[in-house]
Amino acid sequence: MLMTKNPYICTIFHACKMKRFGLLLLACLLCLSGCRQAEKNAVLLHRDFYNTVWERFDYVQDVIEVSSPTTYDLSLRISFTDDYPYNDISLIFTVFDENDDPYRAKAYKFALKDADGNWNSEKVDNAYTFVLPINKQLSISDSGKYRFRIEQKMPITPVVGVKALTLTNNQIKN
Repeated sequence: MLMTKNPYICTIFHACKMKRFGLLLLACLLCLSGCRQAEKNAVLLHRDFYNTVWERFDYVQDVIEVSSPTTYDLSLRISFTDDYPYNDISLIFTVFDENDDPYRAKAYKFALKDADGNWNSEKVDNAYTFVLPINKQLSISDSGKYRFRIEQKMPITPVVGVKALTLTNNQIKN
């Protein structure tokens, strides 16, 4: 605390202190708004499955607008309950261009459990969650609207025990 009898010095000290606090508050708000924007841009698709059931032709999809050449680093965050009966999951990831023609498509098969049926993930909040690589270098060179679609390709449907699915972009390069 400033110990002086001069009221002008106290006023100047208080004004400087408030100015520093205001600048610190403004910097924090700018950082937080930047974090929210980055997080918003990172999620490309999300679905919570009703009753943890994923039907065969129930596609998880959305349209992504690309304004300039972009390279995506995609990963899939998917959560399962104890009801999931398989040791793995088979998926197809497809990107369609503006004419609804397949631009890029790839099938994936991910191991979720070991040979004894034990999950390869820890159980947190009643779910086993995996972050799986989808495409580290998906390049889209032309601007336009692209539809990103994920479908399950399991032999017996509907698939039970799928809680949620999120496709994220870990890094955008222009």
